[in-house]
Amino acid sequence: MAERKAAAEASADPDFLQANDLACEAVGGKRETPTFSPSAFHEFGKLMDGWETRRRRTAGHDWCIVELGVPGQIQGLDVDTSFFTGNHSPGVSVQASCLDKPPSFSLEGDRTGMAASDAQLAAVAELRSEAWPELVCVSELKPGYSDSCHNYFKVNFKHRVTHLRLNMHPDGGIARLRAYGVGQRDWSSVSTQQEVDLVAMTNGGVCLGYSDAHFGHPRNMIGLGRAANMADGWETARRLDRPKYLKVDQRGILQVPGWEWTVFRLGTPGLIRRVEIDTNHFRGNFPDSCRIDVCSLTPEEEAQCVGTKWSSVAWGVLLPPQKLRPHHRHLYGEAQLAPTHPVTHVRLTISPDGGVSRLRLWGRPTAPTAAPLANQERPASKL
Repeated sequence: MAERKAAAEASADPDFLQANDLACEAVGGKRETPTFSPSAFHEFGKLMDGWETRRRRTAGHDWCIVELGVPGQIQGLDVDTSFFTGNHSPGVSVQASCLDKPPSFSLEGDRTGMAASDAQLAAVAELRSEAWPELVCVSELKPGYSDSCHNYFKVNFKHRVTHLRLNMHPDGGIARLRAYGVGQRDWSSVSTQQEVDLVAMTNGGVCLGYSDAHFGHPRNMIGLGRAANMADGWETARRLDRPKYLKVDQRGILQVPGWEWTVFRLGTPGLIRRVEIDTNHFRGNFPDSCRIDVCSLTPEEEAQCVGTKWSSVAWGVLLPPQKLRPHHRHLYGEAQLAPTHPVTHVRLTISPDGGVSRLRLWGRPTAPTAAPLANQERPASKL
């Protein structure tokens, strides 16, 4: 049976948007899209959902230092100027660095309407951020109308990044900065006896493909903590090939012809010992059942699989089909899992459709048999 065409397949958006946003996780960055209230003002003028600087009347330009929530390799940036129509920054550049330790200064409460303090400027000066490598050279930004607000920049920088310097040229407003990429962890410091979540985005897990992401992207499932709401998970459209009358097998699992799937690369090759499938928040729209398959691929084999939309992979079963419940953490141990060798990739299949908020794959890292996959660039994979 032919798969439905996923929404992302017809999209003209750049491929790096399929990766995780490393800038918004764990450090207070906003996941939500910008909003605008025409009547909202405060003592410093119009209240905007973003960063807006005063009209600069001195030499130089405005800038800020951004700590990534998850250190990693950045593949692309979205500088979003939503609702900044007569006051957006006309130009932008972005620099990056990997700092061994965070800057020594701390934020001093709400400083809306004020410039950086002398102490903050002195601390930042020690970072020499003006000399950091450039990810994006000085480039034009478009105003924040709905058809022009997303300013996408592909990044070709192969090094681990912990901090960004976002430069306005010279001043103005920016609503959101999204830094899409793959998290990177120093696996040399992790014992092969230590159990870790091998697919977590903080450990370098990344989504490489999927059949449908109508309401929520599969990458959300490997995010931090438990999901905040349904939008913070993976949810597909309802399949149109559902039978008019549903039947179940002896285990109570629906017998339906269709399913949805997503593929992840683990942060490092490993032996999976425990699985968690969390349907938190999905009460009337959870999948009826799920299964997990695994394989071990080199980077070259991975690229071929992406090109064939994962139809040529010899998958092995890790977790046989399991009946799921609404709004529930499903935990599976070695008693439910099939024995496997060290693996690099996993496929989660849900049937017939629905939503999953989190996927956790706990196991022990093993020495890679080929190149370390976590350090490879993620190939194009809008499926």
